[in-house]
Amino acid sequence: MNSNMQKVIFKFDKEKDLWNQWHKANWKSPWSKSNIDPNIKKICENKKFKESKKELEKYFSKLYKSEMMNQTIICVENSWKKIEKEFFKRMDKIIKRKYSKKITAYLTSSGTCSYDPNEPSFMFSIYYSIPKNLSTCGHEIMHLYFHEFYWNSIEKEIGKEKTSDLKEALTVILNLEFIDLWFNSDSGYETHKELRDFITKTWRERKDFEFLLKKCVDYLKEK
Repeated sequence: MNSNMQKVIFKFDKEKDLWNQWHKANWKSPWSKSNIDPNIKKICENKKFKESKKELEKYFSKLYKSEMMNQTIICVENSWKKIEKEFFKRMDKIIKRKYSKKITAYLTSSGTCSYDPNEPSFMFSIYYSIPKNLSTCGHEIMHLYFHEFYWNSIEKEIGKEKTSDLKEALTVILNLEFIDLWFNSDSGYETHKELRDFITKTWRERKDFEFLLKKCVDYLKEK
C-alpha cells in the first residue's frame, strides 16, 4: 500500500463522544440553533465536563452497549471507502494542495459533528443517513484542508470571526463539485447564505480556488 495514500480511519471513542455532548450543551453558536435534549442540557449546562461526565455516561450506557454503534461505523466506513479515492483526487485538484495527514472520523451520539484540525479528526453521527454522513465527511475534511493551508494567512487579513464564516461558507463548493458522490446537499447556515451565493457565483465564473479566496477576502473586508 502507498504510504502517501489519503485515508480516513473510522472508530468510536467514548471520551470524545461524551465531551462532544457536553460541549454542544454549553456552546453558544453564532450560527445555528441546535436542539438539545433537555435531559442532556440538565446534566451538562453551565457545568465543567468532569462534573457532567459520570452522569452523562450513565445516560448513554444502553446506546454504547448496543450493536447499533458498531454497525453504524461499519456501514459508513464501507460507503466512504467506495468514494474516498475520488473525493481526495477532486479535493486536491480544487484546493491545489495534497492533504497528507491521516484523518480519524469518530462516531458521535450527537447530531452535532465537531472537528479538530490539530489531531486531525472529525465526527459523524449515529442519527444521520448514509448520504448525510458521507457529505458530513466531505464537509469536515474540507475544513481540515482550509485550516492546513489557508487559515493562518486569511485570519491575518480579516480576523478570526470572518475567517470562520468563510471556512463554513466555502463548503457550498461540495454542492457544485461533489454531489454525485453522496447525493445529499450541503445546506450550510442561514447566516452565511449571502456569502455562499457569492462563492457559488464566483466559482461558476472561474474555477480557481486561490482566486476565489482572494475575492472572498475582499468581499468580507467590506462587511
